[in-house]
Amino acid sequence: MKRQQAERGGRRAEARAALFLQLKGWTILARRVRTPVGEVDLVARRGRVVAFIEVKSRASDAEAALALDDNRLRRVAAAAGALASRYVRPGDDMRIDAMFMVPWRLPRHMANVWHG
Repeated sequence: MKRQQAERGGRRAEARAALFLQLKGWTILARRVRTPVGEVDLVARRGRVVAFIEVKSRASDAEAALALDDNRLRRVAAAAGALASRYVRPGDDMRIDAMFMVPWRLPRHMANVWHG
């Protein structure tokens, strides 16, 4: 039961993150894209920037920040690399972003969180 609740909560957080990004001028290209090397929660474009976004929803800012470690970012980066040919056009900039969703707070969008 807890796993199902976490899954529903994750989907709601991703939907809120997508809406927030759209309000900021981003176009959502894909949601929950799986590859053999990892998963990307959101793929979004604004102008010539394509962002592969990891969404983390936790009870507090501190918990959300701790939920995103190098191992998780490495998997997102590997998945982004596998997906780049599908979403990134010549001349585009590609980056890995994170969004932190905390109750009663605006989403926090952190650009370019992976420099591996």
